[in-house]
Amino acid sequence: MSVELNHRISGQGEPLILLHGLFGSLENLGGVARRLEDSWQIHALDQRNHGSSPHTEEMNYPAMASDVVAYMDAKGIEKARLLGHSMGGKVAMQVALSYPERVQATIVADIAPVTYPPRHDAILDGMKSLDLRGVKSRTEADARLAEYVETPGVRQFLLKNLERIPKDKSDQDNLLFRWRLNLPVIDASYTNLAAAPEGEGPHEGDVLFIKGADSAYIQEKHQDTIQSLFPSAELKIIEGTGHWLHAEKADTFANLCRRFLEQ
Repeated sequence: MSVELNHRISGQGEPLILLHGLFGSLENLGGVARRLEDSWQIHALDQRNHGSSPHTEEMNYPAMASDVVAYMDAKGIEKARLLGHSMGGKVAMQVALSYPERVQATIVADIAPVTYPPRHDAILDGMKSLDLRGVKSRTEADARLAEYVETPGVRQFLLKNLERIPKDKSDQDNLLFRWRLNLPVIDASYTNLAAAPEGEGPHEGDVLFIKGADSAYIQEKHQDTIQSLFPSAELKIIEGTGHWLHAEKADTFANLCRRFLEQ
């Protein structure tokens, strides 16, 4: 069953739906939205169990794709362009494979339609082990999370999910903070999220894959799978950037998207 996704709409023009990655929210692609909203109406979505969207026990790519299509139905969008990063890229691919008639074009940022080995064990362990009782600030939470996650930028990204509990909703433990995302379900569903999108394809529509040159998410060995599912796919590589290519080289990323979407 689909859920009603939290969203933010900006700009004018034909619809472009933005789908964030794992542990993220619609805010993560805000820079992309600002750079493209002059030409497209941007629909930035919080995916289920993330951001301010509903929490649900089911979490897999068919369910998440159905959320996107239900959103389109609710907004009266017959066809849309999709842009997804990482997990969001897999959701975009799932929509294209399952609902090809609803997709005008697809941009997939630094992810392939394959099953990946576990890559987030330390992050999940750190977030699950973070005892929020007694945490009085994000600085304190950051120090505790550092035992599991060494990179400060990754910790800052994760801690965007930490929200202060309103005083009228505080419980007997006197917690000041809580996770905004549905950590237990994300953890339990991790195998689903590491898996490839479902569907044998092919999807004949226009698809652009954008890879960070320093990232290992899209590899040469993935090309046969990409071409079998998306025979019209093209690949662009942004030098000097990794998995967070949309943030590290924001102008370059947005310009590649713009040229593709305008063709």
